[in-house]
Amino acid sequence: MKKLLFIVASALAMTACSTNSVEKQEVVPAIDAQNFDESIARNDDFYQWATGGWQKNNPLKPEYSRYGSFDVLRENNEIRINDLFSQMTKTEAEFGSVEQKISDLYKLGLDEERLNREGAEPIREALNAILAIEDRAELIASIAQLHTDGIGVFFGGYPAADLADSNMTIFYLDQAGLGMGNRDYYIDEKNAEIKAAYLVYLEKIFTLAGVEGDVKKMVADVVAIEDAIAEKSWSNVECRDIAKGYNPHTMAELREKYSAVDWDAYLAALGVADLEKIVVSQPSSLENIMNVIATTPVEALRAYVAAHYIDAAASYLSEEFAVASFEFFGKTMSGTQEIRPRWKRAMGVPNNVLSEAVGQMYVAKYFPESEKARVESMVFNIQKAFSKHIEALDWMSQDTKAKAQEKLAAFTVKIGYPNKWKDYSTLTVDPAKSYWENVVEANRWYTADAMAEVGKPVDREKWLMPPQMVNAYYMPTTNEICFPAAILQPPFYNPNADDAVNYGAIGVVIAHEMTHGFDDQGSQFDKVGNMNDWWTAEDRAAFEAKTNILVEQFNAIEILPGLYADGKYSLGENIADQGGLRLAFTGLVDYAWANGRPEDIDGFTGEQRFYIGYATLWAQNITDQEKERLTKVDVHSLGCNRVNATLRNIQSFYDAFGITEADAMYMPVEERVIIW
Repeated sequence: MKKLLFIVASALAMTACSTNSVEKQEVVPAIDAQNFDESIARNDDFYQWATGGWQKNNPLKPEYSRYGSFDVLRENNEIRINDLFSQMTKTEAEFGSVEQKISDLYKLGLDEERLNREGAEPIREALNAILAIEDRAELIASIAQLHTDGIGVFFGGYPAADLADSNMTIFYLDQAGLGMGNRDYYIDEKNAEIKAAYLVYLEKIFTLAGVEGDVKKMVADVVAIEDAIAEKSWSNVECRDIAKGYNPHTMAELREKYSAVDWDAYLAALGVADLEKIVVSQPSSLENIMNVIATTPVEALRAYVAAHYIDAAASYLSEEFAVASFEFFGKTMSGTQEIRPRWKRAMGVPNNVLSEAVGQMYVAKYFPESEKARVESMVFNIQKAFSKHIEALDWMSQDTKAKAQEKLAAFTVKIGYPNKWKDYSTLTVDPAKSYWENVVEANRWYTADAMAEVGKPVDREKWLMPPQMVNAYYMPTTNEICFPAAILQPPFYNPNADDAVNYGAIGVVIAHEMTHGFDDQGSQFDKVGNMNDWWTAEDRAAFEAKTNILVEQFNAIEILPGLYADGKYSLGENIADQGGLRLAFTGLVDYAWANGRPEDIDGFTGEQRFYIGYATLWAQNITDQEKERLTKVDVHSLGCNRVNATLRNIQSFYDAFGITEADAMYMPVEERVIIW
C-alpha cells in the first residue's frame, strides 16, 4: 500500500466543470502503424512487434532514463501547465492570491542568476545550527523540526486511515533514513560502485555548502550510520506484508520499546498529542534505528543530519548543487544523461505545492466534461464483467464469492477532478525570501495540514492525486478507484478511437485498479475498507496457490545478466495487470459489443485492436541502470514484461493472433495461471 500525501487547493474564480473554454484536442489515430516493428514476428515477441517502431521513432532523450508513452503524455502536460504559469507571470497578482503564489514560486525557480548568487546562503543558518549541536538530547529533539520541514532523517511519521477502523485517521511510524532509498544499495556488494559514487556526492555537497572540518570523515560517518540502518531495515517484500506491518502501540508501549526518542515531545512538535494508538510499521527496524540514535557518537549523528539537510535542499539552491544531485541520482543511479531544463524543474514545484489549484485551472481549460460519461459507462461495463468473472470462479466458495460481490458493488469511483477544493489561503509564498525558504514554508504547511487529520474521521471525498497527474489509483481503506483528468487522453483514452482500442487502454487501466481491490494486498480489506479476513481458509489457500505460480513466472525473467525480476515484490501489480486485461476484454466483448461485433478496422479484428491498444501503453526506451534501479524499488514490472509475460497466460490473446506451440509467445496450458 502506498503512503500518499498530496497537495490540495483553494477555490479559484472559475468553475472546474465548465466546458466553454476547454481547448480543442488534437486528433490522434486510434492505432498508428508506425509504432510497429514488422521485422519481428508478432507471435514471437508481441511487445517488440507492437512497440518497436515507436522505440525507433522516439529515442531515449538525454534528460530521461526511461522514456515511454506515459512520458510523452506527461511532457504534453508539462507544456500545458507551463503555459498556464507563463501567462500568470505577465500580470501583477494580488499578494496572497493563488495566482500570486503560483507565479512567484515559479519565478523563484526560474531565477537561476539569483540562485547562483545566493549559493549555499539559504541553508547556512540551519546547517550551522545542526553542526553546532553537542548534546545528544538536543539532536534527537531536532528530529521533529526536521520532519516538519520536510527533511527525512532516521524514521518517518504520517497520518493515514486505521487499517482496523477505516473511518478514523491515526498516526503511523515507518522505517526511513537511507539517502540512497533502498537497503539493497547498502547491503548488496554488487552495488559497490554506486555506493562509492554516493560518497563522492556527499563530499561534493558538503564542500559546496562550505562545511569546515574533516569532510571525508563526516561522509564516512554518514554512510556508516546508513549502513547500520540498512542492515536491519525490512526488505521491499516484507514491507508489502500488510498484516505484518500493522502493529498498534499505546503511548506507554512506544515510550518503553523505542526509548531513544522523547515521543511526547516529538508528537507535540508535529502538532499531535494525547494519542491512544500509534502503529509501528516495522518494529524490529525501528528498534535498530533507536539503537543507532542512542549509541552513535553525536558528531557522527550531526554529520548524518547535515548531509540529509543539504541533500533535501540541493534542488532548490544554486545550479552547482542541482547538478551534483543529478550527477548521482540521475546519471549514476538511473543512467540519465542530462539534467532536466530549468523551466521543467521550476514548473514542477508550484505544480506540486499548489497541485489542486493548478488542477482546477487544468480541467477548466483541457478536460472535456462530455467525455466523462463515456468513461463512466466503461467503468460500469467492467464492473459487470468483474461480477461475472467472480461468479464463474472454480476455486472460490459461494460464501466468499458473495462477500467479493459486495465489495465490488461498494466501489467508489472518482473521475476527472474532486467535487471540493481545499483552501490554500494560509499558505504563504514570499518572493523576498529564498526559493528554499519558501519550499520549507510549504512543507511546514503540509505537515500542519496533514497532522490536523489525526484523530478525526477520514475524509472520503479527498483525492489522493491531483487532476493533472497522469496516473490512477486504488485505495483499499476507502475502497475507491480514481482516474484523474490527465490520464483521460491518448494513448490511454482517445475520444476518436473505437471501443476496442479504448477498452485495451483506459479500460485495462480501470480494470487494473479494480483488480487491486482483490490482489494479494487489497483482498485483505472488506467493502468499507477495514483490514478484515472475509475469506474462508480454503479459498485463501487456493488464491495463494495461484498467485505463487505468477510469482515464479516473473522470478524466472532475467532483466539483465544475473538480475532477475522480483515476482513477490511485483505480485500485486502483476495480478492487477492480468485481471485488468481479462476484465476489460469481457467488458468489451460482452457489454460494449452487446449489439454486435464490429467489422475489422485497418486490417485488424476488434480483439486484435484491444491487445495492440494495451501494448501501446507500455512502449518505452530505458537504460540498463534504470532497469536495475526499478527492479529494486518499483512494484511495477518493466513495460515489456507487463505485456509479454502477462499475455502468455490469457487464452483470448492466443485466439486473437492464432498463437500456436510453434510460437515463442506460447506457454503450455498447464503452466498458465488465471486468477480473476
